Amino acid sequence: MKQVKVLGSGCTKCQKTAELIERIAADQGVEVSVTKETDARVFLQYGVMSTPAVVIDEQLKHSGSIPHTDQVKAWLV
Repeated sequence: MKQVKVLGSGCTKCQKTAELIERIAADQGVEVSVTKETDARVFLQYGVMSTPAVVIDEQLKHSGSIPHTDQVKAWLV
């Protein structure tokens, strides 16, 4: 199971990012655990300066915008 963290303030873009990842994972039959992190200190631990950001299995994959569907599919392979 992949551990996914969506880092952000809880804004609409952050929520949509989490929903996108959950939807694509379900479509691909990939088990994921998606958590939302709103603590700015955690953002800094990953070097994130703009949100939403996506961390998968403790590796920063994306930050600053809602990721493209193709990006998420590639991350979940």
